[in-house]
Amino acid sequence: MSVAFRRESDEEHKEPKFELPLPPGPNMVTARGLALIEARAAALEAAVAAESGDEAREVLKRELRYWNTRRTTAQIAPEPEPGVVGIGSRVRVRMNGKDRVIDLVGHDEADPAADRLSFQAPLARALIGAEEGEKVDFGGRAQAIEIIGIETIPD
Repeated sequence: MSVAFRRESDEEHKEPKFELPLPPGPNMVTARGLALIEARAAALEAAVAAESGDEAREVLKRELRYWNTRRTTAQIAPEPEPGVVGIGSRVRVRMNGKDRVIDLVGHDEADPAADRLSFQAPLARALIGAEEGEKVDFGGRAQAIEIIGIETIPD
């Protein structure tokens, strides 16, 4: 048999496992976001310790490395000035004739379905720095969003 058709093991042909990608830019978080990161890392540490299978343990360790990196690089965002939108703000806006409440948070805390947007999201970037009563441009439309109210996200 030719050497070209010989295979020593299945390990030779597995796809490499790369690290989970980190979002670009600074890892700005709210206090709640940091607590969620720490809780996720602690849960994964416990899961790694309890896991008996090598392959499953490696998957958990990979995810744990991601969360440990997020924990060590986390920077709690400074509290925004009163009346100015920033990370940690709950913003009441009017878009397309409809009112909406949006929380601006860090990447790992974001949940767009619950109107918790990462500060890096296009809508969040349009809002950051705006003041109550101001109208801001968005989506190529001038004054598309009206800022109705701004408050700190309650704990």
